[in-house]
Amino acid sequence: MKIDRMAENQLEAVAQLEQRCFSHPWSVNSLEEELNNETSLFFTATEDNAVVGYIGMSVVVDEGYIFNVAVDGTHRNRGIGSALVETLVTYAKKNNLCFLTLEVRESNKNARSLYEKFGFIKVGERKNYYSSPAENAVLMTRFF
Repeated sequence: MKIDRMAENQLEAVAQLEQRCFSHPWSVNSLEEELNNETSLFFTATEDNAVVGYIGMSVVVDEGYIFNVAVDGTHRNRGIGSALVETLVTYAKKNNLCFLTLEVRESNKNARSLYEKFGFIKVGERKNYYSSPAENAVLMTRFF
């Protein structure tokens, strides 16, 4: 597995991954807009040149906001999600960010455990934040 900055030629593959992983996936256009946004940062995990995961965040001054983490279902439980999160934690430390924060479905125990492994703690909750199905979001932050 290899982790690199996301390239424009990976947009379609990432959009397809979004469709497989999320009930409200980002479109190719939305991904492209964010990829070209100077405050956004994306990394992809690839195996045999195929995108098997990705992570994206926005940096506002000295704060990092993770907006998506996705790993293809056939590649889960192999450390890909951990490698992607670790990549952003390393980036945040090297670039002197104060914290990384994200929202995760309350029922997504696997993702929450992954984030906790990297020092994220629950800092709040957003009631009925998600739809399809309706669910609370847990706000998690890693302070540096």
